[in-house]
Amino acid sequence: MAGCVARTHATPNPPVCHNAGLTRFFPVLAVLLACCGAALAQDSATAESFHLYTDHPRLLLDAHRLRLLRRERERQTMRWVQFETLIRGGATMPEPGFAFALYHAIAGDRTAGEKAVSWSATATDLRQLALVFDWCQDVLDEGRRHLLAGRIAKLLAAQQGENTSAVRDRALAAIAMADEDPTASERVLTDIVRGWWRTKTAPRLVAGDLIIAHADLYPLEEMMHVLRDNLRIDLRENARDYFTHLPQYELASYYPAILQDGDTDYRIPAYRGHGEPDIRRATMSRAAELALVAYDTNARETQYVQGWLMQDRFLLRDALGAPYEFLWGNPYQPGLSYMQLPLSDYDPTSGALFVRSSWDDDAVWFGRVDGELQLFDNGAAHPMGAQPARIGDALVVRGPAPVRFTAPGELSWVVGLTPRHPYLAEVDDEEMTELETDRDGTLALHLPKGASAHVIVTARR
Repeated sequence: MAGCVARTHATPNPPVCHNAGLTRFFPVLAVLLACCGAALAQDSATAESFHLYTDHPRLLLDAHRLRLLRRERERQTMRWVQFETLIRGGATMPEPGFAFALYHAIAGDRTAGEKAVSWSATATDLRQLALVFDWCQDVLDEGRRHLLAGRIAKLLAAQQGENTSAVRDRALAAIAMADEDPTASERVLTDIVRGWWRTKTAPRLVAGDLIIAHADLYPLEEMMHVLRDNLRIDLRENARDYFTHLPQYELASYYPAILQDGDTDYRIPAYRGHGEPDIRRATMSRAAELALVAYDTNARETQYVQGWLMQDRFLLRDALGAPYEFLWGNPYQPGLSYMQLPLSDYDPTSGALFVRSSWDDDAVWFGRVDGELQLFDNGAAHPMGAQPARIGDALVVRGPAPVRFTAPGELSWVVGLTPRHPYLAEVDDEEMTELETDRDGTLALHLPKGASAHVIVTARR
């Protein structure tokens, strides 16, 4: 198979240095530079501080976002009007602390602030309590501030969960409460960044053992925002390749068809099993992508996500989604057309694979979803059968080996093979090439350009 062998090129006539002094000097210079680099890295680690010097509001509403959202209110934009209509119309808000505190922070509406503080008197949702404490400082008198701070401190000390949502809750609470108990705040944040993230979670992302995406991504995005805003710590640095690929994964792993529910159209992230789509999960997936774009508006990868988000038919309009749409949505941010993205997304590290025939709503789609091989066509997802699936110019073939097929284009995948096992691929009676499957038993075949090719894949003994 062409292009399977990497070649190294030796320089035929390497340059000769005729200055003996320089020859002796360069090794010394290299050692000095290495020492300086190590010293700088050590200084950087030593200089990292988890003590907060920022003022309230600290959580999600930095100065730039506050200005943007208050301008949205002044302009009476669609996102603001739908959020205001829900609040003023007395709608039942699924997250009342978050919604009323956000409305108060932007509109200066004391009634909304009082509702948020009253809700917090008996609530146990640590994240929302932290947001109320941070965003309603001007509403809290000394007595209520003391009571709310005590409630948050008690919940923070008791909360030991390791999932992303639980860790996010602790991060927000520690940052909101930094003035009340600086020592406890620093301890919690140190444990999160150096322990949970750098020691446990980021290495799993790098190794492909963990994927955090869609609705599960939103708590991580909130934590990333508040850590960078207050401590200048960018969690992406510990898993750079993962976050570079994440925007493409987000878009590729949606089913093609659109779900209509009331006045809102939803894109549905792929899910295991055959139950009804989860509207809440679809809502929080969009919220995660809005926050993803807000975190890095200049990255080309996130500009494709912005292009994906800009269609008004997908605006979150209900009582759960409207506050998130208002908080993170930025219609003035330019985006790139996601139609330009590749129709296949394959990550050999994690084994994630998604293939679609087009970016249209009626596309044929294949995906590996939590280990389940799914095919989406005619408006529904179902387990992939034994027959090869033609998806645009690509082909997905299901094992076990040996398998024989005619590939219609340059890309084909054989799935359902033995993980981490060597296989032999023969194309049109040419010399066989040895390839190895990924962690999930997928073999990616990059075939010669041009006419269709006849392929035989067998397991190597």
